[in-house]
Amino acid sequence: MKKLLEILVCFVHALAVVLAWINLAGRSDLSGGQKLAWGVFVIVPIVPFVYVLTGGDLW
Repeated sequence: MKKLLEILVCFVHALAVVLAWINLAGRSDLSGGQKLAWGVFVIVPIVPFVYVLTGGDLW
């Protein structure tokens, strides 16, 4: 069951990245450089990195 939840989180992260990019494309209050920085930042899966670095003790 734990592995199934981990796989689900992987798919949810990918969906979140796509939705963030769509949101960034429509924002007029950010410059091109700011959009690029945010676009790159949302790719980095911070929560999974924390999970791995803590040895999987978050569950």
